[in-house]
Order: sequence, then C-alpha cells, then structure tokens
Amino acid sequence: MTAGRSLSVFAPAKINLFLHVGDRRADGYHDISSLAAFADVGDTVSATLTEELSLTNVGPFARALDDDCGDNLVMRAAIVLQDWARAAGRRVDGARLTLQKNLPVASGIGGGSSDAAATLKLLNDLWHLHADDLTSIGKSLGADVPVCLAAAASFMQGVGERLAPCPIPSLPAVLVNPRVSLMTAEVFQELKARSGAGSSSPPNFDSLENVVAWLAQLKNDLEEPAGRIAPVVLDTLSELAATPNCLLSRMSGSGATCFGLYATKAEAAGAARTLQERRAHWWIAATELR
Repeated sequence: MTAGRSLSVFAPAKINLFLHVGDRRADGYHDISSLAAFADVGDTVSATLTEELSLTNVGPFARALDDDCGDNLVMRAAIVLQDWARAAGRRVDGARLTLQKNLPVASGIGGGSSDAAATLKLLNDLWHLHADDLTSIGKSLGADVPVCLAAAASFMQGVGERLAPCPIPSLPAVLVNPRVSLMTAEVFQELKARSGAGSSSPPNFDSLENVVAWLAQLKNDLEEPAGRIAPVVLDTLSELAATPNCLLSRMSGSGATCFGLYATKAEAAGAARTLQERRAHWWIAATELR
C-alpha cells in the first residue's frame, strides 16, 4: 500500500429526459424506456489509501445522508468492490472515502447511483485493480449504476441495464428541486397509467430543436403519481414552464427534481436567477446536459 495516495472522481447528476414505464417484472422491478443525460453539476467522491474502509459525508446535503434520509451507496460500492477483488485473489487494503454531497437526496437525479459509480471507478484506480467488469459489479448496487458508470447520454431499456449510446447536442437546462425527497418505491406504488417500455430508439439528433421536438411527444410516467404525493412537483413544473424561453419542462426520474430546457446558456442562467429570486429556499442550478 502506498499510504496517503489520493484520488477524486466527479459524480454528475443523471437526468431522465423522458421515462416510460412498462409492466412490473417477477423480480419486483419495472421495465422502462428512458433517455438519460448527464449534467455538469454533481457530487465528488474522494479517497485516500488507508488500512480500513471509512466514509465521511460533507457538503450541503450531507446531513440528509447522516440522518438516513437517503440511500448512500458509497460504502456499499466500496465493500462490493473490495469483496470482488479479494475473491479474485487480489490484495486490497482500505480507503478513507469522502463524499462531497452537493445534490439533493432522493431527488430523481441519480445522486446515489452516480456516487456509487464514481466510487467504483475511483477505487478501481486507487487499488490498481484494472477490473473490466465494473458494470456487472454496478448492477448489484442498483439499476441506475450502469448508466452512471457510462456517464454519457444513453438510451436505457430493461430495468435500466440495457444501454445504447445516444449522442445529443449540449442542452442548456435549469434543475429545480423544491427541497422535497420522494422515495422511488412510493412513487411506483402510486403509478396508475403506463406508456409501456417499447419506445423506439431515439433518432440521430443534429440539433437542440430536434431533441426538444422528439421529447415533446414523450413523457415521464412517474410525473403524475409524484405530483399526487407531493403537489409541489406540479408547482415546480408550472414555475419552470413560465420562465422566459423555456422550451420544455419535465420531472426527472421519480422526482421531485424537475428540469427546463432552453436554447442558450444565457437563457438558462437567466431563468435560474428568476426562479431563485422567487423561490429562495429551493435548490436551483443552471447547467448543461450531455
């Protein structure tokens, strides 16, 4: 062990640009179709080589994890990778992990899954494992971990594990969370109408306008059930739609984070400022999705 060696990995927010839900499977999961993109805002996972595994949460949303208000997958990912390495006859020590939690917890933007994916990448490098099957390891941690390992725009099917790269132009956007946490299982329990998981693969996008026009024909099936559980989701969507030059507003994942798309970064930044003036207690971030 090279004591004190440190690395950090960025864990971007994952945004479901649309999300169609199919039937519930025998294993309890649901088939889905979704186009996922990644923001330039997110968490950061850092690690320093030590003899034992440990984790410290810091940042604006650290307390939510410390209070068990969300699913912190960082330590679970570290243990799973450590177990895999030892089963493969590899000698690994520990790591002092630090999660800089900048994203709201249980907010529909894949924070926990992205943190887990970042942890797998980080420790794979820190421990010199050179594992070529992080995706299969990631599947055991959650359905969104494989796409978060890719961390690039992808068309998702199955429970989210069947991925196809889907290059998109940069999408200026605003992310808004009204400081509400929603449990994915509860939102699915409230689901009544399903679009089905048979959505055709996205076309080859050559402009932001083409992306928006295609997305406008689709929806997030979880938006209505989330809105019944937390009506502020509907308020958030209305406020985004009312900002100047908003091309599309929609909820991401199982909520409660919503997003608006804009033609330019300047328009997105202006919308973020307008919303922050009106809703100072909400979490609001101007970003670009890719």
